[in-house]
Amino acid sequence: MSVDGLPPLRDVIERHGLSTKKSLGQNFLLDLNLTGKVARTAGRLEGKTVIEVGPGPGGLTRALLMHGAAKVIAIERDDRCIAALGEIADAYPGRLDVIAGDAMATDFDALAAGHGDVQVVANLPYNIGTELLVRWLTPTSWPPFYTALTLMFQREVAERIVAAPGDDAYGRLGVLAGWRTRAHIEFDIPAQAFWPPPKVTSSVVHLAPRAEPLACDIRTLEKVTQAAFGQRRKMLRQSLKGIGGETLLTAAGIDGTRRAETLSVEEFVRLAAAFPAAARA
Repeated sequence: MSVDGLPPLRDVIERHGLSTKKSLGQNFLLDLNLTGKVARTAGRLEGKTVIEVGPGPGGLTRALLMHGAAKVIAIERDDRCIAALGEIADAYPGRLDVIAGDAMATDFDALAAGHGDVQVVANLPYNIGTELLVRWLTPTSWPPFYTALTLMFQREVAERIVAAPGDDAYGRLGVLAGWRTRAHIEFDIPAQAFWPPPKVTSSVVHLAPRAEPLACDIRTLEKVTQAAFGQRRKMLRQSLKGIGGETLLTAAGIDGTRRAETLSVEEFVRLAAAFPAAARA
């Protein structure tokens, strides 16, 4: 038995025949010391509800419950994992709700409604992690359904999330994350901690929503960043030519000879604010 009285994760995987599926982006984190570290990184969980995406055999789920989460809502697409998660629910009566479903089709606002302080803590499946994060960063209303996100990504993606102007990894994802949150890489997790080991290092990223992010139309900001970073090595007067070019840059007070990776989040917001006027010019 392990520290929480439940069977070791390798035994759970073998007993339930949980071979990983590449189509689901699965890599199971087996080290309960590391899952405990992830849970602690999320902060004090007592009295809080945690939403977890892709729990698999439940290693992180167990850590969240052991570290005091009042309720864990686990969304799992792989039906083979449901029975294993049900055993955890039996060990923590009333504290674990398992939803058999696709996170990409989940209404997270509705799921979080009535649960008070909600955090998301997850080892996100590689194939949907970035898209889910973008959705959580770009709801039309703010503040969002969560008070914090503590998420595992491939190291390369994590670097893009926290990147600042001038960094090689700085791009659309860094602008969106920097606009609405304060994001930090907390620690790395070696490939050997997962089963099967991925070919890359993973990183845990903590994102705290800004109470009052700069006012900006989300869709316009996405349009501007997509155009700017779509031709990131070109000057802005060229990369933004299709959406206003020099007219847009002049309205925003930005030098057209600069390149996208040099602009701050605040400057991208200025471009987005100037876009409607430039489009009418």
